[in-house]
Amino acid sequence: MVTIYDIAKKTGYSVTTVSKALNNYADVSQKARKTILDAVEEMGYLPNSHARTLTTKKSWTIGVIFIESLGIGMKHPFFSSVIESFRKNVEIFGYDLLFASRMINNQKKSYLEQFKYRGVDGVVIVSSLFNDKQVKELMESTIPTVVIDLHSSESAVVKSDNFDGSYKAVDYLYSLGHRTMAHIAGHATTFAGQERLNGFLTSTKSLGLDIQDEYIVNGDYFSREGGYEAMKKLLALPHLPTAVYAAGDELAIGAMKAIKDAGYSVPEDFSIIGFDDIDIAQFVNPPLTTIRQNTEALGKEAAELLLRQINSRQKMNDSIVVPVELVIRDSCKALVQTESSPS
Repeated sequence: MVTIYDIAKKTGYSVTTVSKALNNYADVSQKARKTILDAVEEMGYLPNSHARTLTTKKSWTIGVIFIESLGIGMKHPFFSSVIESFRKNVEIFGYDLLFASRMINNQKKSYLEQFKYRGVDGVVIVSSLFNDKQVKELMESTIPTVVIDLHSSESAVVKSDNFDGSYKAVDYLYSLGHRTMAHIAGHATTFAGQERLNGFLTSTKSLGLDIQDEYIVNGDYFSREGGYEAMKKLLALPHLPTAVYAAGDELAIGAMKAIKDAGYSVPEDFSIIGFDDIDIAQFVNPPLTTIRQNTEALGKEAAELLLRQINSRQKMNDSIVVPVELVIRDSCKALVQTESSPS
């Protein structure tokens, strides 16, 4: 069996340095950490979990709260990618993930009670909803937490720049000559939905566009069905928009189906732009222009922020905003009279 002494011998670092690298101490250089972790991978080193728990006074377990409003669990295309990135970035330091269950010994318990009972070192919260009281209770506790895709002053936060993403979407449509734009919004109880709506309203106003109330339609919880029904409402208007910005790719895909079912086509009759860049976005017909969220970076930043709290034994409320980017495909069309957006 490979031991920590074997790792030290192979890398040339002391046993103390190897131990610190394995336990993610801050006073180990990036070069040393990489060398040691590469040797760990190559030699197949597995620390004794019981001994490590006694030595470090850690459980080496991170709790996961995953709340999504579509009811599809880990099949959710955006959140599942973020959690996978988070898992990879904590796993290399020896942490396991524990998904929350509110049942302990057949008794219903809160998230906070569950994680105290399990003795987790920290919790990652992946949620789009503002108003879960038990999540708020957990964030206000002494357990280190990091929240993805929400805003909180009681917890560390990692989120995409939803506001700027809307700016990028509107600015691109404007550059193609579109002046009558509609927005299929995410549900008002979701942080992303609110941020993207605010970005849409602010950016269209800054461009001097008058967006009528009927051009903003609720797409519910970012589902294809929500996008389909919202687009049907837009298609029933006496004056149709030329472009639709949907707050999520699933909404956009649903809207595209409604357009086709009504005898129209994308992008000949309507330009459509989404948000997220889920895997299927590039395979729909036509391939969807969208705003890409960097799920790899979201998971990595969340992991680093939570591990920093665990190792320092100090709760933080830092906030990290991850940039988004416009991905141009084939679902948007320039109008005959094209005018570039002002600088």
